[in-house]
Amino acid sequence: MLRKQLRPAIVMTLLLCVITGVVYPGVVTGLAQLLFPRQANGSLVTAQGRVVGSELIGQSFARPEYFHSRPSAAGNGYDPTASAGTNKGPTDLKLADTLIGTRVDSIRRALDTGGNLPSDMVTASGSGLDPHISPANGYIQVAGVARARGASESAVRALLDHHVEGRQFGLFGEPRVNVLMLNLALDSAFARPAAGAKR
Repeated sequence: MLRKQLRPAIVMTLLLCVITGVVYPGVVTGLAQLLFPRQANGSLVTAQGRVVGSELIGQSFARPEYFHSRPSAAGNGYDPTASAGTNKGPTDLKLADTLIGTRVDSIRRALDTGGNLPSDMVTASGSGLDPHISPANGYIQVAGVARARGASESAVRALLDHHVEGRQFGLFGEPRVNVLMLNLALDSAFARPAAGAKR
């Protein structure tokens, strides 16, 4: 009697392992490579013949010639192997006073502004690797980027306007700007930073 129950259980387990562990992933991977090869391979971005990042993963830009990404809580910052947000909630004093308060003060000093800052300028995303910023975040940075590149604010703003992505399908999410794509466009349109300098 035990053999009658055990044999079908083992066969069914092995069959499901093959279907869900080999057949299904194989079909999905094959379709993805056939229909969406660029996205399936990480949406990698190349510039001057070398890979400089992915459209899907944020990275740090520290120099004033570039638009800056939102803060990251992934590892030591923008670590793709440690994707995570902070576990601190809105009532946590350390988050409000230490992390966000420090960021607000340093950004206001750097941008010489006293107005309100967009929340994505001082808070990390859930993944810590968000490649986008809000248009409002970008517009606050326009003057500093233009000054650092010796370009007119109107020209930099026009470039930013061109890179604002709308809601997905016109319904989902919020308008956003991919920081890597915008910064690559800056390098193409205006004088580049000195060679060998860190981004």
